[in-house]
Amino acid sequence: MKFLKRFVWVPVLLVLASCSTNLESYKAQQPHLKLEEFFNGDLKAYGIVQDYSDEVVQRFSADIIGSWEGNEGVLDETFYYADGSTQKRVWQLTKTGPDRYEGRASDVEGVAEGEVAGNVLNWTYVLTIELDGEPFSVKLDDWLYLVDEDNMINRTTMYKYGLPVGEITLYIGKK
Repeated sequence: MKFLKRFVWVPVLLVLASCSTNLESYKAQQPHLKLEEFFNGDLKAYGIVQDYSDEVVQRFSADIIGSWEGNEGVLDETFYYADGSTQKRVWQLTKTGPDRYEGRASDVEGVAEGEVAGNVLNWTYVLTIELDGEPFSVKLDDWLYLVDEDNMINRTTMYKYGLPVGEITLYIGKK
């Protein structure tokens, strides 16, 4: 009987895991997010990384410098981890439509694609990270929520083989 109860829960959990937030539900939220306005100038970020069991496995801060010229932007990010390590990522961003963006970085496979609705951006991309000294690719479902003109919350779920393997929570504020 225990086996049967567990077996019944598997499809339920799979259905729940496949449910995702609908970007369109944010369309009326204000202020309207424009990456070229928020990510322009100096920003400071603070965040945590959690593994599949929700254990915090890394804490970090980041300095971000954003600049835009027309529809082209650069985000120069420097991460400072609690273990003393640092990491650099430089995003090349392109505004491809009224509420659509693309991004490229050296540790991103292919192109990150994002869409804005109201005060929210949803990015999806594959990021190569280092795990136990080896490259490890994870798919990121990245949600950025503009709180007000100077503050943003970023929630990201990481997936491997379609299964969630971790989360990132990040606060970003203008300096």
